[in-house]
Amino acid sequence: MLFKWNYKSPATEEKQAADELGAKLNISPILALLLMRRGITTESAAKRFFHPQLADLINPFLMKDMDLAVDRLNDAMGRKERILVYGDYDVDGCTAVALVYKFIQQFYSNIEYYIPDRYDEGYGVSKKGIDYAKEAGVKLIIILDCGIKAVEEIAYAKSLGIDFIICDHHMPDEELPPAVAILNPKRPDDTYPFKHLCGCGVGFKLMQAFAKNNGIPFARLIPLLDFCAVSIAADIVPVTEENRILAYHGLKTLNQNPSIGLKAIIDICGLGGRDISMSDIVFKIGPRINASGRMENGRESVDLLVEKDFSHALAKAKHIDEYNEQRKDIDKQMTEEANSIVSKLESQRHRSSIVLYDENWKKGVIGIVASRLTEIYFRPTVVLTRDGDFATGSARSVTGFDVYSAIKSCRDLLVNFGGHTYAAGLTLRWDDIQEFRNRFQRYVDEHIQPEQTEAILNIDAEIDFRDITKKLHNDLKRFSPFGPGNTKPLFCTTDVYDYGTSKVVGREQEHIKLELVDSKSSNIVNGIAFGQSASARYIKSKRSFDIAYTIEDNVFKRNMVQLQIEDIRVAEED
Repeated sequence: MLFKWNYKSPATEEKQAADELGAKLNISPILALLLMRRGITTESAAKRFFHPQLADLINPFLMKDMDLAVDRLNDAMGRKERILVYGDYDVDGCTAVALVYKFIQQFYSNIEYYIPDRYDEGYGVSKKGIDYAKEAGVKLIIILDCGIKAVEEIAYAKSLGIDFIICDHHMPDEELPPAVAILNPKRPDDTYPFKHLCGCGVGFKLMQAFAKNNGIPFARLIPLLDFCAVSIAADIVPVTEENRILAYHGLKTLNQNPSIGLKAIIDICGLGGRDISMSDIVFKIGPRINASGRMENGRESVDLLVEKDFSHALAKAKHIDEYNEQRKDIDKQMTEEANSIVSKLESQRHRSSIVLYDENWKKGVIGIVASRLTEIYFRPTVVLTRDGDFATGSARSVTGFDVYSAIKSCRDLLVNFGGHTYAAGLTLRWDDIQEFRNRFQRYVDEHIQPEQTEAILNIDAEIDFRDITKKLHNDLKRFSPFGPGNTKPLFCTTDVYDYGTSKVVGREQEHIKLELVDSKSSNIVNGIAFGQSASARYIKSKRSFDIAYTIEDNVFKRNMVQLQIEDIRVAEED
């Protein structure tokens, strides 16, 4: 892939400020510059960034309707009403349900949970779910990671004497459902200071408020923070401000004393004994929690997450791991089919978006396929499959483009839709796909910027190999947890050479294992370039080249670093 490198050299004043901040913090000016470019310019702000404090979490009662939600929950418990914790079938929904259910269950037993079936009920609040609640004698439903658009369904529940507390983070419509309380920081009338909580994060804030109101020590919530870390990573929300605090302490819990269900998944993933990162959640833990909802029913994931016996949890985790293997096979097949369609559509090369549909594609995997196509073609992408007379689909976007607004512009064609800037879901009549495609693509053409459809690497700093010291690497780790809004720093080094021992590796000889030197020192640096074997011949020619990379731990050699090389570029001729 041909990446465009985007790098801004620091001005003299910026360098001087970085030197001063680095001296105060006892870190390299290179890293001080990274802090400054993240908006952290003072010693005190840097200390808060490096050591996020739970005491700095926002007062949950600043969220609109939080007092109403806590009062209704207290009333339900006081009247011994049956409570149903209801959530979406993805990672965010399942972790949110597990967190709220596990916390309330410590103080109240008349409670159960419910995850709708993706294939039988679809996304969000279903009539079937409400009917189940009625039959079970439920009087209060706490719904997590969905519900913000369920106006008719919640009105129906209200007619049956069932109240709702909504905990959601998706974009609300003009009309809000008739719930007792709607907790969503994206409400236009909500002044809550942080707008980017995930669904599990909103659920956590409800439990934080409930604990505060009832004199329950905050320490009782800390064991549940691993669920927050998993949902923040998997739902790809900004890892800044309140999310950074929750993710930082959630990762601590995940590494030191994870819940039994997550411990079982960690063991199944082969992550035991390792320092688990946000990246491990995104690529290993999250997909397994997601797999049961994609292949069968997400309830199995919640069953695992709330399990109290490790041997039972391990058996459930193995079962979910089998779902994940099935999901990977279907995902690969569908992506290949979709890729083939795109490559045959000559017109797509000149379009700024992709809309594909196939009535045989599996509903639970189309979101992954949309993500894959977005990564390959750098276009906002919608992938649809058939469900009776309807098409149901998922949309994914590129950096900086609001795909939710693009879909909303076609709302008169849609039966249902929801989501946020970078990911959305939609349902429309099968016969309306062509009209939707035309209008969606027209909207994207009119609103997307040319640079948003380019493969761009944003370089944080240009450094030499002599700068890559053990101290720099250890200080760099303090920037974690990484994610949107705080991405892992990307460095570049120019005019590097093969030490003579680099080689192609991998089952299909698709990767390059590198040993490199530069002209500024005698340091030999190890690196791995995944999927870049096409550059191997040039590298072995002894000519110089430039690399863009992140600095990682070498998992095979303790106390050594390894460069994960994102791009290799032939050095420009003088």
